[in-house]
Amino acid sequence: MTQPAPTPPLWRLLTAMDRAFIGLSGSLRVTGGIPARLRGRPLLLASNHIGNLDPFVLVAACHKIGVAPRFLIAGGLLDVPVAGALLKASGHLRVDRASSTVGDAYGRTVEALKAGADPVALYPEGRISQDPGLWPERGKTGAARLALSGGIPVVPVSQWGAHEAVCWGGLTVDSAKDVAPYVTSYLRGVRRRPEYRVHFGEPVDLSDLSDGAPGHARRAHERIMRAITAGLAPLRADEPDAPRFQDPTRPTTGSSPWRPAPATGASS
Repeated sequence: MTQPAPTPPLWRLLTAMDRAFIGLSGSLRVTGGIPARLRGRPLLLASNHIGNLDPFVLVAACHKIGVAPRFLIAGGLLDVPVAGALLKASGHLRVDRASSTVGDAYGRTVEALKAGADPVALYPEGRISQDPGLWPERGKTGAARLALSGGIPVVPVSQWGAHEAVCWGGLTVDSAKDVAPYVTSYLRGVRRRPEYRVHFGEPVDLSDLSDGAPGHARRAHERIMRAITAGLAPLRADEPDAPRFQDPTRPTTGSSPWRPAPATGASS
């Protein structure tokens, strides 16, 4: 049996630097974990997406529990000079969602997952949530399809707090002027020192679902998203309707089908 490839040394160095960066940016509170039986084998970490600092917070949280996740990254980012080369050398995986051979791409991704010893992190929503309450959006079935096609366990990860650190900003960064909002919002965030809360939930049970069976990818996706939301609710128990921190740059054009129903009050 082929032994999984070790974590690239560059990525181990960058994760240690990230932990220091997050420590300077705010405080980190991590709950839950990854069961021992799932360590050192293919594993998906499926997380909600609330802000631009999410990946850095997730890496720091994983570092705290002793794992170094790789990310499933859109191909365009891996083609960026310098940053793309660093990401490739760190072992992150490429996915080209718009490719005409996306089916083949899933197969290659599953093989790459199985070849590594580290979990792979991804955001089923595909973008920072635009739900007014910042609850998870509907998302896509990519994570579910990967899990079913490769028989890969999924651990739901819930995050809260990173949205307070860096603004949503804009769709493109073409000049220094476009970068300024991110820098100024980060500096304001550092002064507030937000608390970044990350919870690793129990693995999602997909044992009764099969790859290719009609409707099973959708059902797996729904279970994953509901598990993420279930872990998120306690993290933001004092902000159930909307986040206290409002980012004026974040569009609120999306909607969440997973948002928990409001608690019913006692009848008068």
